Amino acid sequence: MFVDRVQIEVAAGNGGRGMCSFRREKYVPKGGPDGGDGGHGGSVILEARAGVDSLAALAHRRQWRAEHGAAGGPANCQGRSAEDLTLLVPPGTIVIDEATGLVLKDLAAAGESIVAAKGGAGGWGNIHFKSSTNRAPRQTTPGEQGEVRRLLLELKVIADVGLVGKPNAGKSTLVSRLSRARPEIADYAFTTKVPILGIVAVSRDRSFVLADLPGLIEGAHAGVGLGHEFLRHVERAGILVHVVEPFPADGSEPLANYRAIRDELVRYDAPLAERPEIVIVSKSELPGADAVRAALAAAIGREVLGVSAVTGAGLDALLRAVVAELDRRSGAA
Repeated sequence: MFVDRVQIEVAAGNGGRGMCSFRREKYVPKGGPDGGDGGHGGSVILEARAGVDSLAALAHRRQWRAEHGAAGGPANCQGRSAEDLTLLVPPGTIVIDEATGLVLKDLAAAGESIVAAKGGAGGWGNIHFKSSTNRAPRQTTPGEQGEVRRLLLELKVIADVGLVGKPNAGKSTLVSRLSRARPEIADYAFTTKVPILGIVAVSRDRSFVLADLPGLIEGAHAGVGLGHEFLRHVERAGILVHVVEPFPADGSEPLANYRAIRDELVRYDAPLAERPEIVIVSKSELPGADAVRAALAAAIGREVLGVSAVTGAGLDALLRAVVAELDRRSGAA
């Protein structure tokens, strides 16, 4: 099950109470205080881990709590400190404080982490309160309370290239042809309901991550259809490959469909429309598809590639265009 948005509560452990104790040893009169400090409470840590591709593991449980520290003991023995609780999330997870709406951390790369809730410090035992005027102190302090936070975790898939287009435009078929990913393919809209990632091997030492994203419809910027679920993942894609169907089943015009999706990107987040974009007409094996491609290229004033996932025509040209754009971006960076 793919889950890309969860709400959880994280609670760190409390620190252990300090001990009130006095030495009781033979031949040691008036031994004095020897109460130990309490142990520290465990913290809750979120860590991005390679290989974790969904938030599903956190979705079944709303509260995650670390253990409390143990109380201090006699003979100046410190209580046991609790272990931290580490929750693994996919790279690309954004950690948001639900109460304030502030982004606490963008765990964009594997290995990055954040202390989501800090454990409480242990309390002081009575040995800390010994002085020349207070030789038998009975004061102790309780352990500090651990932090409690309600968090919103949002996963934005990280991909080098993201396929955008209307539902049933042929994106899933294209991904299955270029990579080993096997998305669901059917002749109805919204076959792809969650992002599908595939590794496209260009050569022995060159590859890139391709994301098949859920189809987009008008009003997506306002949450219509798969709306924000689609657009949230588009934000992470460095390059957009805009897939246009030459003969949509609903009778719509390819140019109108292209412009509608561009408009949705601008309405959701204007910088998205400025991302590098490669435009392709899918299903180029169909009669008349090349005429549609030429008309679209003339209308938007830029090159449009014809691609067929069935026959393989145009796939090499598409890969060359993607690699060239990736090289240009890496050189600019």
